[in-house]
Amino acid sequence: MKTFIQDKHQEQAIKSLQRIIRIPSYLQEGIPGAPFGQDILECLQETVALFKEEGFETFIDPEGYYGYAEIGEGSDIFGILCHLDVVPAGAESLWKTPAYEGTIKDGVIYGRGVLDDKGPTIASLYAVKSLVEAGVSFNKKIRFIFGTDEENLWRCMERYHQKEVPIDLGIAPDAKFPLIFAEKGLMQVYLTGPGSSEVTVTGGGALNVVPDRGTYNGRQVAELSERLTNLGYEFTVANQELTVTGQAIHSKNAHLGVNAITRLAEGLSKITSEPVFEFLGQRVGSDGNGVSTIGLFEDEVSGKLTFNVATLEVNELETKIGIDIRMPVTTNKEEVVLKLQAVAQEFGLTYHEHDYIASLYVPKDSELVTSLLGAYRDMTGDMAEPQVSGGATFARTMPNCVAFGAGFDYTKDTIHQANEEWQLTEMRLAMEIYAEAIYRLCSN
Repeated sequence: MKTFIQDKHQEQAIKSLQRIIRIPSYLQEGIPGAPFGQDILECLQETVALFKEEGFETFIDPEGYYGYAEIGEGSDIFGILCHLDVVPAGAESLWKTPAYEGTIKDGVIYGRGVLDDKGPTIASLYAVKSLVEAGVSFNKKIRFIFGTDEENLWRCMERYHQKEVPIDLGIAPDAKFPLIFAEKGLMQVYLTGPGSSEVTVTGGGALNVVPDRGTYNGRQVAELSERLTNLGYEFTVANQELTVTGQAIHSKNAHLGVNAITRLAEGLSKITSEPVFEFLGQRVGSDGNGVSTIGLFEDEVSGKLTFNVATLEVNELETKIGIDIRMPVTTNKEEVVLKLQAVAQEFGLTYHEHDYIASLYVPKDSELVTSLLGAYRDMTGDMAEPQVSGGATFARTMPNCVAFGAGFDYTKDTIHQANEEWQLTEMRLAMEIYAEAIYRLCSN
């Protein structure tokens, strides 16, 4: 099938991507005009300048929360929701190329953000540019919205909604093809209770990851070791500190991981009288769908609820459990809350909501989904169906918006890892798909 993308567009895209990869735009201490740190603001300014050079009208929020660039005519706005912030690169020794250069080697570009989400942002830019150069007339404004806090609390989009009009339809190039038409509701909570003078327990790190470590420090290491051995769980002991090991995975797939915290709690529930260990070890246990804790929540569109005990702290002062829940798109949030509050009270714990993001659902037969899916299928020959995800993208911040690319099923998953990479052939194909999709939705 004919494509709008030429070699020169990919060459330009690579140079532009390297230009913004060089800025380490991860969250740092905010200052006036740069709420998420100077590097994120610099990346926003550089990206907006790049779009202006390509003929877009541009804007940067005076307080530094977001920016946008737009082109085209019409009363409707087609949004392309991007984010310029990244997670830190981590240990430099784990990278085989510099994390902030965009090095090309053997047909692959490496660097923090090449796939999440600077690369897809730039791919979308040159998809639009290819249409402009082909003489395509747009019947909508095409607005790129640049978020700067996606990896954390989405405060950029909160500020955008306070100041700007919403888009009419759009995409977030921050997931996989063919597209994500439904994203589960996301709720993160803490359950707190009294501390313990008998044991110290820690586990987990991020709320969106199944914990692969849970550590106990106390007087009953030998007894706990025996219990865990009988259960068949893996653990190590060093200096009277016992650590249970599990298998980390994203919270959206909690049922596929191995939760080190609940395994540790199961062992402790046999040898201590602390209610928290009975709750985590017996009531929650290995059930990553939360059925044993709050009952079954499931729908035909998006499947079962997932339930991840992500973090645990037990010390002399308090007990604090962090839980990440991904709810089916038709689930009533308040029903989940009431059930979790009740079970928390049963074990002497208090419920605190930390974060909530409503679900996304755009019907498969909508014009947006059918147009995007048609463009993808015609450009690739792949007849894969639209997908459901427990992940969260900016698509759910706007009406009539879905996540659309830029990864493929066969894309190597290096997001948030050392040596983040994108095959240049995949980048080229993504650009071709974006150009065709935008042509179908935004041209005369």
